[in-house]
Amino acid sequence: MPAIAISVTDERAAQLRLRAAQAGLAPEEFLRLRVEQFLDQPDQEFQDAAAHVLQKNAELYRRLS
Repeated sequence: MPAIAISVTDERAAQLRLRAAQAGLAPEEFLRLRVEQFLDQPDQEFQDAAAHVLQKNAELYRRLS
């Protein structure tokens, strides 16, 4: 598995350690899980398009149900 290194300020590192500790995780595991959650979310453009289609066809969907 590839590794990615990033630089953060001391303040941000402290915040990361705190949040990870609150979740009962190591900072690296906490970040890995958060990145996975972020990447698993549909992008905003897709969500906007889906909402538009649902709104545009609401009457049709109502009739078909």
